[in-house]
Amino acid sequence: MHLLEINTLKTWISPETVSLNRLPMRSTLYPFTSAKSAITLDREQSPWYRPLNGKWHFKMADRPEHVTEKDIATDTNRAEWDHVTVPGNWTLQGYGKPHYTNVQMPFNDEPPFVPEENPTGIYATEFNVPKEWDGRRIIIHFGGAESVLYVYVNGQPVGMSKDSRLPSEFDLTSLVRAGQTNLLVAVVVKWSDATFIEDQDQWWMGGLHREVYLYSTAPVHLADVFVVGNLENRYTDGRLKGSVKVGFPRQPEEGWQVETQLIDPRGREVWKQPLLTPILFGKHTSWPRSQTELDVPVKKPLLWSAEQPNLYKLTVTLRNPQGQAVESTATRFGFRSVEVRDRMLLINGKRVLIKGVNRHDHHDTKGKALDRETMRLDALTMKRFNFNAVRTSHYPNDPHWLDLCDELGFYIIDEANLESHDYYHQICRDRRYTSAFVERAVRMVERDKNHASIILWSLGNESGYGPNHDAMAGWIRGYDSSRPLHYEGAISWATYNQGGGASWVHGDRVTDLVCPMYASIAEIVKWATDKKHPDQRRPLILCEYSHAMGNSNGSLADYWDAFEKYPGLQGGFIWEWLDHGIKQTTPDGKSYWAYGGDFGDTPNDLNFVCDGLVWPDRTPHPGLYEFQHLAQPVKALAFNAKSGVLEVKNKQDFTSPHWIRGEWEIKINGVLQAKGKLPTLKAAPQTVEKIKLKLPALTMEKGQEAFLNLRYYSAHETAWCDAGHLLGWDQLPLALKTRPVAKTAKPTSTPEPLAVQSSGARFVIGNSALQLSVSTSTNLIETVRWNGNDIISRGPQLQIWRGVTDNDGIKGWTGQDGKALGRWLKAGLEKLALKPSKCQIKSLKDGSILLTLEHIGSCLASSNAVRHEHSYTIRPNGLITANNRFTVDKALPDLPRLGVSLVLPPALEKLQWFGRGPFDNYWDRKRAAIVDLYTSTVTDQYVPYILPQEHGNHTDVRWLEVSDGQESTLRVNAAGSLEFTASHYSADDLFAATHTYDLTPRAETILSLDLHQRGLGTNSCGPDTLDRYLIKPGVHTWNYAIQLA
Repeated sequence: MHLLEINTLKTWISPETVSLNRLPMRSTLYPFTSAKSAITLDREQSPWYRPLNGKWHFKMADRPEHVTEKDIATDTNRAEWDHVTVPGNWTLQGYGKPHYTNVQMPFNDEPPFVPEENPTGIYATEFNVPKEWDGRRIIIHFGGAESVLYVYVNGQPVGMSKDSRLPSEFDLTSLVRAGQTNLLVAVVVKWSDATFIEDQDQWWMGGLHREVYLYSTAPVHLADVFVVGNLENRYTDGRLKGSVKVGFPRQPEEGWQVETQLIDPRGREVWKQPLLTPILFGKHTSWPRSQTELDVPVKKPLLWSAEQPNLYKLTVTLRNPQGQAVESTATRFGFRSVEVRDRMLLINGKRVLIKGVNRHDHHDTKGKALDRETMRLDALTMKRFNFNAVRTSHYPNDPHWLDLCDELGFYIIDEANLESHDYYHQICRDRRYTSAFVERAVRMVERDKNHASIILWSLGNESGYGPNHDAMAGWIRGYDSSRPLHYEGAISWATYNQGGGASWVHGDRVTDLVCPMYASIAEIVKWATDKKHPDQRRPLILCEYSHAMGNSNGSLADYWDAFEKYPGLQGGFIWEWLDHGIKQTTPDGKSYWAYGGDFGDTPNDLNFVCDGLVWPDRTPHPGLYEFQHLAQPVKALAFNAKSGVLEVKNKQDFTSPHWIRGEWEIKINGVLQAKGKLPTLKAAPQTVEKIKLKLPALTMEKGQEAFLNLRYYSAHETAWCDAGHLLGWDQLPLALKTRPVAKTAKPTSTPEPLAVQSSGARFVIGNSALQLSVSTSTNLIETVRWNGNDIISRGPQLQIWRGVTDNDGIKGWTGQDGKALGRWLKAGLEKLALKPSKCQIKSLKDGSILLTLEHIGSCLASSNAVRHEHSYTIRPNGLITANNRFTVDKALPDLPRLGVSLVLPPALEKLQWFGRGPFDNYWDRKRAAIVDLYTSTVTDQYVPYILPQEHGNHTDVRWLEVSDGQESTLRVNAAGSLEFTASHYSADDLFAATHTYDLTPRAETILSLDLHQRGLGTNSCGPDTLDRYLIKPGVHTWNYAIQLA
């Protein structure tokens, strides 16, 4: 087949062959009949635009060599062909299967060779070209195809293109028939030499996954527009610089002109008259032929930033030598500057903290074929959760996404479609791939150059560092001096150490940032505080950190403390935005999200593709609220209760907080006492203002706690949120005057003293109201009844195990021995066996019973792993005071948790607590969770991570109640504070499950009370839990009390 093979050359395994007959890349522009219509930027209003999306004929060949002339012929009967949707992935439309790998390639062939069995999709559709297009250029645009695209029209070869994530355009003018039906055939080959440089920790799919359309231009046409809004005079004035290229059928002709007009963000014309400039046409001119240059001062323009995304439009009209308008177009841009100096990334002269996230294209039913509604949902959700930056990991995104980022305000790292992770040090030095590397950089920059949101060009991801990168950087620096460069591989090339600052002095030729991934807090702080470090120019911005796999984002607040404290540290991009689960249904109708291996795809990397802050349907994970709080635009620093002065910092860089409405409330022990509105906030960016609050005179009883809670809302509707959207919140403790504790009436009757009775294999401590049963064989409390109702079905019982998180260790993966899960399994913690060693009963004078128990937990690592001494003072009125002493053997690693578990009857479903919430929180992820009084249910504590794991924890809990809402209540009071989870799943249930459909809720409630759970950390890919959030061997004491009612 022509194009597929040229003589004996198989073009899909020829790295040097990056395209055939593909048109040069240009900005995303559409032709319009007039400047008036062009200014709308609505391509649907142009008569010269025709979408080709929809149902296409489709058939699959098992390899490229099996595509025949008949498949592309015009007279072929395609009635028996199937139909698929374009854009779409054939792997989600009944052909083949999705395949997930992270680093490893999905096959064993060495580059550039691929398997002979190589799925090849053949798409066909018919289209009509309007008669009015006769005599005009007719161009077809393919937005993206994985991984090689071959195009045929009316049975004739048109061209070929590689690069799955950038558009390919071909000139069809000589092959189509205006006013008639034409046949378009697209052949897409799944595996190619390009596959080796698209190894990007995502699903391998296949097909036409971005839009396809036609457009038409005049023979002499506007070929491209490049416009930059530079700043001068200390960032107060602008200078519009750029160029307009005109395409001629043959040689440039004299007399053609370009008319431009600048439109400000309010829609007003800036120039009294449009600018009219000639197109250079002669040879040996000082400027390139067939274009005109723009260099126009603009006084005091409105600047673009993520906070104030002011966009200008430049309309461009091509006029022929007779002065007639031939066609028009328009593009948006912003006046803004990007600089790197003195260890700072400066936007419009100001240091901006990067509050970023990495984002892949993914839809749970459409794969890589993202619709515009989903893109907008992503952008709006990010904005509402206070992100200001996105890295397009690891390829250029759809232009519509960049349009949204321009409009809503995000700082974008635009990343070349380049990752050779499995051949990290090899392909970057392979001259056969040099053209592919450079082409991917050139074409990305050419397409996206006018987007104000793009502040950095990235040379790709995890591809080592070699001369191919130098070639990319050289071209970009020579073409676009308005933006710095980013490339992580250049600073970590020496050892490929994700984290570790030894090589962070390298790579200044190709990266203007020190941009490591998964560096620890200690490492980045060391870099920032080393005054003798040889690199005092570049700031450190983490290109990936806080790996959000499953129940994660531990120590996110600790990272932010470092970002905000140390000059030189300027934020980072969380990995990553969303879980890449694919929606599936079990035979019995249960919906779930599938991951690597669920489609029989081997090799695979299991659920490592599910590592986002949101689920595939964009529902937030609990960790996202931690980020929202840390990144909020204002922050309360301190409150003086005597003077009523509140200190509030405006954390924004360019904007006053006038658009923010604040409210305050005072709660004592979670009960509202007073509330009001904050005065209008007026602090200048990055300054602190003092606000006087008029609070009522309040007192509290000794032992109570008072908090000042502050919430910040949008005062009016914005482009990305409604009025009243919650932007952030703070909580400050209040030291109110105390008053004596109110006296309570003494009981009119004395409770019946407790007695001990033996009953076969157990003994019972009780009276007419209380019965507490203890097994004589295990010395464990079996049941507790109060007023004839079961309150506890089993426990308290020593518990150190949890349904491990992905950060503890990835279930199903090898190579986890050095992680917490590996150490725990080696020690046998999941099978801790309890042996009774003491049981003593003592009657007290007040009618109470002191029950003293001791259990020895044994495991593989130690026969004396954990000694649990626990005594219970059981009072006739249903109060049980528990004192615990845990002695953890030094032979054990740090523990998953340390506490006790209880099993409660099914009826006890209602839940209330005074502690941190409402979302779950952990020792190292609790900054956003404020202390308050919360009401919920046990069922609602479930967090449905795609791979089931520990969830639902609450920290700093003063007390909690579980009840049936009518007769039975179990209240736990902490001596200080405790952590708890209430769940219908045990730790073993969660550990055994691999998908949500594996879980069947238990009728009973598993109540876990903990001194602590181990912090979450980010060790699925990144630093382990910080030392201060670990439960280490040694002696730990902890007390609490249970009240039955």
